[in-house]
Amino acid sequence: MQAYCVKCRSKKEIKNARAITMKNKKPATQGVCPTCGTKMFRIGKS
Repeated sequence: MQAYCVKCRSKKEIKNARAITMKNKKPATQGVCPTCGTKMFRIGKS
């Protein structure tokens, strides 16, 4: 799954992606950018 990295300013494949549930009970995916190591986040089903 791809997400936007704010630091690299481009879409990248999420490394160590894991499905989470936000406080408002909506699904999301969280992981790490493979290039710079910044935390990446994408809202929606994974």
